[in-house]
Amino acid sequence: MVRFGLTVVRHGETRYNKEKILQGQGVDEPLSATGFRQADAAGSFLSNVKFTHVFSSDLLRAKQTAAAILGKNRFCKDMEIKYDARLRERKYGVAEGRPLADLKAMAKDAGEQCPSFTPSGGETLDEVRERARDFFEFLCQLAVELEQKEHGKPGAPGRSSGTSGEQFVFPWTNHYSEAETSSEGSGSSTVLDANILVVSHGAYMRNWIGYFVSDLNCTLPENLTKSQLSSVSPNTGVSHFIIKLENENLLKPKITCVCLNQDSHLVDVGAECVASKVF
Repeated sequence: MVRFGLTVVRHGETRYNKEKILQGQGVDEPLSATGFRQADAAGSFLSNVKFTHVFSSDLLRAKQTAAAILGKNRFCKDMEIKYDARLRERKYGVAEGRPLADLKAMAKDAGEQCPSFTPSGGETLDEVRERARDFFEFLCQLAVELEQKEHGKPGAPGRSSGTSGEQFVFPWTNHYSEAETSSEGSGSSTVLDANILVVSHGAYMRNWIGYFVSDLNCTLPENLTKSQLSSVSPNTGVSHFIIKLENENLLKPKITCVCLNQDSHLVDVGAECVASKVF
């Protein structure tokens, strides 16, 4: 069985986020001063997590956030960040660079509701979900190949023994069910074949999580409400998942959501943690 961790973080705040202006893919704003503080706070929150791979959207706000997170990490300061266009925000076409209110007005004129409305030149929700599906399947294949490579080493012990594989310490260990924690030690670590960090965008992440839930039957935390599930992550909100692939079956991953849009690290940052319904 292949088992890997996936931590997904939304980028820090930009000036356009604060002013509720759509960025999409065509507006490549840097982080604001608040955004950099949020990214540093997320980095401190994740500082003791040893990642094996780091991926980021190739848009500036995500790249700066990923770099700030790694800069705070005890183990991964010098790790290469892989930039991937599949992690870009949803493309909003003619609405990019315009206030969110304009998108809502466009949708109303078309007799549709946000966020399902697609402005001219923009991506449909299905197109965004397809990008997310393609990237996730790439991650699953990456984890399988890593596990196969490890098992191919002469005399390599099985990962189920806990003697191969890394021990990854997470800041949200108390969220784990007994099935998700290692049976060794204090239960503060898990044995994984890979532990992957991804930095992306609000609307993209909501579509990705929607794909996990509706298409792959992701197991959610018991106390999660429908409102929380459908909301956009706050800037630098952290979500964490454990993915299991029985018999290396890429078509039927078992996904457990450990936490969704975690924002406890933002308490002292002084920024608004409430995200708009559409980005």
